[in-house]
Order: sequence, then C-alpha cells, then structure tokens
Amino acid sequence: MKTKHAIVFICIVALVIIEKESNILSRVSDKLIQRQTPQQTPQTPLDYNNTTQNGSLTMLKMLLSKLTGTSGNYSNLSEEDEKEEELDGLGSYSYSGGRKHILLLATTRTGSSFVGEFFNQGENMFYLFEPLWHVERMLTMAGEANNGTVLAGIYRDVLQALFLCDFSPLEKFISPPPQDHVTPALFRRESSVSLCEEPVCSPVIKDVFERFHCKTRRCGPLNLTLASESCLSKKHFAIKTVRVHQLEALRPLVEDPRLDVRVIQLVRDPRAILASRMVAFSSKYQTWKTWAQDGQVPEDDEEVKRLKGNCDHIRWSAEVGLSCPRWLRRRYMLVRYEDIARFPMQKAEEMYRFTGIPFSPQAREWILRNTQTTQEARGIYSTQKNSSEQAEKWRFSIPFTLAQVVQRVCGPTMKLFGYRFVDDEETLTNKSISLLEEKPFQSSNM
Repeated sequence: MKTKHAIVFICIVALVIIEKESNILSRVSDKLIQRQTPQQTPQTPLDYNNTTQNGSLTMLKMLLSKLTGTSGNYSNLSEEDEKEEELDGLGSYSYSGGRKHILLLATTRTGSSFVGEFFNQGENMFYLFEPLWHVERMLTMAGEANNGTVLAGIYRDVLQALFLCDFSPLEKFISPPPQDHVTPALFRRESSVSLCEEPVCSPVIKDVFERFHCKTRRCGPLNLTLASESCLSKKHFAIKTVRVHQLEALRPLVEDPRLDVRVIQLVRDPRAILASRMVAFSSKYQTWKTWAQDGQVPEDDEEVKRLKGNCDHIRWSAEVGLSCPRWLRRRYMLVRYEDIARFPMQKAEEMYRFTGIPFSPQAREWILRNTQTTQEARGIYSTQKNSSEQAEKWRFSIPFTLAQVVQRVCGPTMKLFGYRFVDDEETLTNKSISLLEEKPFQSSNM
C-alpha cells in the first residue's frame, strides 16, 4: 500500500513539472509571436501551448487510474490487447482509427521533393511540402534560429498540430499574417495535390498573380479553414521536411496517442549532396567553387565545419532510429536515395508497406511516369527525371579534391550508410564501379 501511495505521489509531482515546462514553452512562443504584426488568434479546438504535454499527461492519467482503481476513458485497448502491446514492446498506444501520419525527414538536395511525391498521390492522402519553412523564416527574423533546443521543440509542436489538421500554430509564423484564415503566402502550396483540389482551390479573383496558381488549375488565396476540413476528410497525412535535425526531439510527437506516426529518414551520399548544392544554390557555395579551382581546402574553415556538422546530425538521428528504441520500434525506416533511384517501384512498395498504407494505383502511375523521362529536369525542385541516371550524375560534376574533403569530414556518416570511398579521380568517374554497399537498414525494425 505504501508503494502504491508513493507511485501516486511521484505521478502527481510529474504532472506539476509538465505544467511548469508548458508555461516556459508558452512564454517562449508568446515572445516570438509578439514580434509579428498583431492579429486575431484563430479559435480552434487544439491549444498550441498544450500540444507538447498532452501525450505525457494522458499516459500519467492512465497510470493513476490503474493505481487508484478509478475509471477513466484513457484507453480503448482490451486487457488482452494491452498485454500484447506490453509483450511487443512498442512503448506507445495508437487511437488513430487507422489513420497514418507519415513524416519524411531529409536534408536539402537528397531527392526529398521527388520521394515526397510518392505520398502526394491518391484521393486518401493529404500532403504538405515543407510547412516548417515559415517557422524557420520567422525565427530567423526574430533572431531565435540559433537556439537548437527551442527550434526543435517548436518544429515538433507545429508538426503535431498539423498532423491533427490544426493550422492555427502555422498561421502564427506566416508573413504577412493570414486575414480571417486566408493567405496567398503558403510556401509551395502548389506542391500539395490536396491544396489544389476543390473546394480548397477557390475560384481565382482579380489581381491574383501567377505565383498563386497550382500546377493543374488556377486557384485563389488559400483558405486555411478549408484546408483543415480537407485534411480531416483524408484517410492519411504525409509531411515532407528538411528542417528537423534531431530525431530524438520528435519523441513526444511519435508517442502522442492521438497519432500513428511513421518516420522515414531519407539519406544520400554526402558527396552527391555537396555537388547538387553547388549547382542549385550557386551563390551560397562560391567559396567551395573557389576551392575547387585552387585545389586547396582549409579544413578549419567554417564552411567545412558546417558540412561536418550536417553529416554528424544526419548520422546521430540515424543511429537513434537504427538502434530501435521502444518509442520508435516499427515506426522508423531509413532509405537511401540511391536505392530509390535504382529501384523506385520496389522501394516505394516497401515504404508503403512500412507505413501500413495500401500502395495506390495513382502512386504507381506517378512513379512510372516520372522515373523514366528522357527530358532534362527543369528547376531545382523538379520531380521529373530519369532517376537511375540522376543518382550518378554528381560523380562527373564534383572535383576530386572536394570529394576527398567530404570523405574526411563525413567519413563516419558514409560508413554507416554504406557509401564507398574513392582514392583517385579515375575511380570517381568510372560508373562501372559502384560506390554503394548493399546494406539492409530497416529489417530489424519492421
């Protein structure tokens, strides 16, 4: 009896601590929001400041109800199901009624726009392209972008709200602020099929510029209330982002009992990423281009340190996922872009099977249509390409000197993902020599 009372006391203390942490996050959020133009706060069922602790509160209440013998509608699992969950060791409960929430994590120039399209097809899928772009932009303007811990927490909370089809937290970061939940400024709205369908795609009004158009039709400014309704009407939800760098920070999101989250981490050869960024973001990579011409790379330069930091963060997140912690078991999959480029249909089927979503005919058709094109890809976000050729193209554009630098500072990351090193320029440009080791990544997790 004393033990039971002690555990109840500990749980109550934990609830108090969670409440205090919530207040801290609320103050940080208020500080950021005050930097924007004052606006009407949308009245929605979900309170942004409560999203982080909801999962923890629910689990604590479940524990309290079991210890005290009180009845609580905290779980819809039968005793048999609870035992199965305990034996299986998943460490989380799912009340989502079959709805899946897919989070595609990547970094820039890893092929994430292309892979994200796999989950942008079919009438049952709601897809968002880089919604966190607005958050990063606003926090950068507010001078808060260098605080990694705060940034990771805000990213997680916005993702959590979006997966619940609540756009109000995202509205706080869109500039200029939406008026009556209507905005013409949602980043890459045209990349979401769901946001270009009726009734979300409202009739075009006068003075709407070309940049508000969707790929398949002309749409007026986006009504986020209609977007939320569209989201709720879909069976599954996918988000693609290159802005989450700490997988561990997503734990409260993955453990939220209202969601059924599946995390897919997309990786690519760091040498290919650098080569692609030098082309796509030419003005930002002038230093690397100078080094390529001079043949000298100062490895204590901030640019090189940044490259190493990026590689390390990718590896650390992958190591967390591949270690199969209880909270991620059967919820994490690592995929190499090169494998998708070589076997797009096979890998797409594997990803869909991992998420528990039927592989739709629309997705299959899109992959067939967009992986065998003979046309040159247009634009840095183009998803039309010959995927197998695209995966090897970088080997002829990156100077061997820069490839050596990447191998030195990103060596541990390359080894983990099975990317072979090259010792000379001849090997680098010899396409008959594969730079990929055949490595399974997800078998122990599925």
